[in-house]
Amino acid sequence: MTKKIKILPNNVANKIAAGEVVQRPASVVKELMENSLDAGAKNIEVFIKRAGKVLIQVSDDGEGMSEEDALLSVRRHATSKISDIDDLTNIRSYGFRGEALSSIAAVSVFELKTERYDDEIGTLIRIDEEGQIKTEKGSFPKGTSVAVKNLFFNTPARRHFLKSNATELKHIVDVFKKEALTHPEVAFKLFNDDDLLFDFRAGTLEERMSSIFADNILDGVLEVHEKTEFIDLTGFVAKPSYLSRARGEQYLFINKRYVVSKTINHAVFTAYENILEKGDYPFFVLFLKIDPSKVDVNVHPSKLEVKFDDENSIYSFVHAVVKKTIGSYDLVPSMTFGNETPEGEKLSFNNYNKVRREDFTDRPAFVEKKREVETPAFSDEEIDELFGSINREINSVAPAGTDSHPFEKTRTTEVYHSAPETDSEGEEVGSGSGFIVSLHNKYILAQIKSGLMIIDQHVAHERILYEKALKSLESDMPFSQQLLFPQKVKLDPADYELLKEILPHLNRLGFEIKFKSNFGIEITGVPSEVKVGTEIRTLNEILDEYRKNEREENLDIVHNVAASYSCKTAIKAGDKLNESEMRILVDQLFATSMPYVCPHGRPIVIKIPLKEFDRRFGRTS
Repeated sequence: MTKKIKILPNNVANKIAAGEVVQRPASVVKELMENSLDAGAKNIEVFIKRAGKVLIQVSDDGEGMSEEDALLSVRRHATSKISDIDDLTNIRSYGFRGEALSSIAAVSVFELKTERYDDEIGTLIRIDEEGQIKTEKGSFPKGTSVAVKNLFFNTPARRHFLKSNATELKHIVDVFKKEALTHPEVAFKLFNDDDLLFDFRAGTLEERMSSIFADNILDGVLEVHEKTEFIDLTGFVAKPSYLSRARGEQYLFINKRYVVSKTINHAVFTAYENILEKGDYPFFVLFLKIDPSKVDVNVHPSKLEVKFDDENSIYSFVHAVVKKTIGSYDLVPSMTFGNETPEGEKLSFNNYNKVRREDFTDRPAFVEKKREVETPAFSDEEIDELFGSINREINSVAPAGTDSHPFEKTRTTEVYHSAPETDSEGEEVGSGSGFIVSLHNKYILAQIKSGLMIIDQHVAHERILYEKALKSLESDMPFSQQLLFPQKVKLDPADYELLKEILPHLNRLGFEIKFKSNFGIEITGVPSEVKVGTEIRTLNEILDEYRKNEREENLDIVHNVAASYSCKTAIKAGDKLNESEMRILVDQLFATSMPYVCPHGRPIVIKIPLKEFDRRFGRTS
């Protein structure tokens, strides 16, 4: 009998293995640039011809190699990066498999020039189309230069599947930018068909960001900086107004290696909470530094995938840091008139103004300048008294022309002004605590340093109740308002089963409900935010909202319950508030972790700058 199983010749095996490492010209650029970085290069130049199909050359001023090392570098599984199996759990370099150069040489015409700084003469290695290695000595620039010609010339099928020059060049540029981001202290140049495409000078990360993305990119991002004993997270995340429709605008580097991690991407996305609309992705450039033994980059030859020793802890850390970063800046969007259309002018967002961390001075004067979530300006008793009374006694829509209100005792107007501050000569120098006014019982208008702030009272209260609900759900210390007359109602079977499913969470919010036969229920207690006489309607609305959120927003059960509850118990558009209620509402809004959007993603607050009013009225000073 003849044998069916054979040992492949080395040249065939090498070509097959090369397919794992060298998938397209961009793969070659990546491997060669990372070798240069591992060699300690301070200047790296990349030369491309015909999108890398004809030539890819990477030259650096790194430490260079001896002739012996240069010859070993093109052999399979030869590497200077690791020595034994234990090194695989503590990888600190980019290359470590010993496959890159040998794989590249197996599918190209390969040339390597190298010379160490202490040597007077360097080494030239050529690997021709037959795979023969030729060595020469000569004088070369210090460092290493690798030229890869006619990529995939000996694997026609692979070459046939390469895309157009424009597509392949796009992949090369993408790799080049990612490598340049990891080392802003290194200078990089990229030439395409003798044209200089990019010239990144050595500098800071901020300077490199401006060079790669846009001159004003720093105006659209927030700095992330959190260092601990075990893990560091630094970089930049987008302001809420700078959200991208492109999934590829997320750059994650672990120990300076570009990687793709669904875990960390999800942690960042959820930190933006309800700011993201469907199809939006936040731009970010994040650098995670972690003990190499706690992360495995040896998942795939491309080294793009990673696995963490403790994935849950990493997720929680990234989520908490990014959410804290977003909450540390005053990100209320500014709006201006413009964009003439057949329908007239439209408001447009403009939130690229620079903001400083912990600077909350551009808010209503009666709001604490630096938000302290744990110590609100008003006590819980005051808030419960005011908002509880609103929900119990206020009509959902105030009758037209009616000025009376349960809370109003002596005031009969909706506009309130503080006495202006004056200097020693009686000239006005300030505006005291600023005015606050209700607009159509829907919006709260307040004076701020830069102009006018407009707050949607319903979604503002919704945000406050949402965060309060989350705390109640987490702490499991409900406060229930007992009903003098329990409310009984019969639900349809679907609502009856849904209520059974989420009742433990509703209990934590303060609902007390008993199940009866034939799909009946009895409500004996409710949270203080539920208005007297609306218990059944509110519960039905919460169930409807929960089902809608489940269908459209894919929220987990805790956040869905909190969002549904806050939406249906918050004060409504049309509910009339007096000055004290409005001021407490605004103060409590800015004590939340995310005062910019409601749990459903609707904006809560906008600013209209004073200069926009000046422009409309033709003022020049």
